[in-house]
Amino acid sequence: MPPRTPRQAPRRRRLRPVLVCALGLTCAWGFLEVTAEPPRPGDGSGWASAAGADLSGWVFGPPGSGRRPGARPAPPADALHVARDGDDRASGSSTAPLRTVREALDRADDGDTVVVHRGSYHESLEVDGATGVTLMAAPGAAVWIDGSRTVGGWTASGGTWVSAGWTPEFDSSPTYTWGEPDNTSPNWQFVNPAHPMAAHPDQVWIDGVAQQQVGSLAEVGPGTFFVDEPGDRLYLGSDPSGREVRASALAKGLSVRAAGTRVVGIGVRRFANSVPHMGAVTVEAPRVRLVGVAIVDNATAGLHVMDRRVRLVGVRVSDNGMMGMTATDADGLRIDRMRATGNNRERFNTSPAAGGAKIGRSTDVVVRDSVFEANLGTGLWFDESVLGLQVLGGRMHGNAVHGISLELSGEALVAGNLVADNAGSGLKVNDTNDVSIWNNTFTGNDREVDIVQDDRDLDPQGSHLDHSLALTFRNGPVALRNNVLAQTSRGSDCLLCVEDYSGRMTAEDMRVTARGNLYQRPTSDRPATVVRWSRGEDAVAFTTFGAFRSATGQERPGRLVSGARVLRADHRVTRKVERIARKVARRLPASVAAKLGVDRGTRRLGAW
Repeated sequence: MPPRTPRQAPRRRRLRPVLVCALGLTCAWGFLEVTAEPPRPGDGSGWASAAGADLSGWVFGPPGSGRRPGARPAPPADALHVARDGDDRASGSSTAPLRTVREALDRADDGDTVVVHRGSYHESLEVDGATGVTLMAAPGAAVWIDGSRTVGGWTASGGTWVSAGWTPEFDSSPTYTWGEPDNTSPNWQFVNPAHPMAAHPDQVWIDGVAQQQVGSLAEVGPGTFFVDEPGDRLYLGSDPSGREVRASALAKGLSVRAAGTRVVGIGVRRFANSVPHMGAVTVEAPRVRLVGVAIVDNATAGLHVMDRRVRLVGVRVSDNGMMGMTATDADGLRIDRMRATGNNRERFNTSPAAGGAKIGRSTDVVVRDSVFEANLGTGLWFDESVLGLQVLGGRMHGNAVHGISLELSGEALVAGNLVADNAGSGLKVNDTNDVSIWNNTFTGNDREVDIVQDDRDLDPQGSHLDHSLALTFRNGPVALRNNVLAQTSRGSDCLLCVEDYSGRMTAEDMRVTARGNLYQRPTSDRPATVVRWSRGEDAVAFTTFGAFRSATGQERPGRLVSGARVLRADHRVTRKVERIARKVARRLPASVAAKLGVDRGTRRLGAW
């Protein structure tokens, strides 16, 4: 079951046990080398945000709250203030600030605001008392809650450098259960044997450059470090002379356990959280809002949400060791303008859980205008009993597995997204019912759209099936409308692929329909298969568009273009495609148009 950290409130009824399962290559809900530049806080004249997010209209209320766009509201007069040069015995006023954020949170009553001034605070925080508290960065201030501290006292020792008296120790449990070993099956393991130190949360930076942990002193070399726990020593393989060395000394960054909490413009970085912590930041109460928060450079997962009606606005989860974020039992979750980049830095196996974001066991989830890029795993993954999900206006680019994965879920709308250059499928639909796929651009992925069925509808095989929800663990209906499926010079075995690995269902049994889409391949014979179409025990590989239409009745209308480019360098459609859309594209229904903010009846191919 989800692990509990010290001082956590008793387990609520809504929190269900967490199972990790696998089937073949990827079955999963465990919950759920790419390097991206970490955010660099600035001292701008307006509202600074560690995530670089626009906080307009969101600091004290949602759009429509009466604050005009671009307003920079001042903190309330009775706010509690925290500053690096403060004193925890002070009043907490703007002229007599407190020294620690923890002290301010302990003093806060319902509805109070805590204002944190410029600087880095080496603390582990819990919001578990008063409700409706706002924890915010001061105007113009870059604020970090930082789990690392400076390490000094280095001496040369046999080609290495050692600092004595290093005492922090962290749990290296590789699964979501404290003290349990990793799974034995290769397809179930969290830790990749090629990267055996992945679950060890220790972290070291020299002048801001992350060093790689090794398991013995004998392995220490340039760019690496070793922790000798019995001897309380930290070893480096690179000369620290005249340089700043920082190492993670705290395990958990922020635990939000009070309803209605707002966290605004705060950064959380460099915590040595173990896999069972679920995240360096955990949201464990309803109606919490994170705005302009950056969660970066943490040892395993950055953020975990496990309660209802949580909203994430302008949140950045980057360069975390395993996952950018996960969520479970997060009914009503809203994610706006998230950036999840460069996660799985420690190279955990990409299944059961690693990459940008993974969401499970939740209803009514909307992810809008968000970026999932360069993650060493799937960009955005819904798995095990997510019902009523929407992915709108996003960018999923350069991920090491799929751009978007819908697995064991239902009632999904994927619309207006650019999904490009992912090593796996652009969109994978696996055992998911009632899927609508409108006006997306899929390009340069291994398979642009991949619809697959297996036999978990007959036997969930450990995967969580919420019987109270309208879930079948069966594909269908799946509707593709107005999408661009454009292959680049990369190899691929099909643009649209529909298969049943269990050999039972035809594409018609899965009620897959494709109308008004544009397909493009770089030459007339690559990829050789335009569409792979399930016939149950096998799948027919259609090499021409005419044969596909004639045999299936699909794509009337629809268009295949060979050779000619259909996308510009920025992945927007060309003028030629805009002209084709007048004849090919279906009219956008009102329900989809409203969610995308465009006129109903619009006829367009691909994303905006």
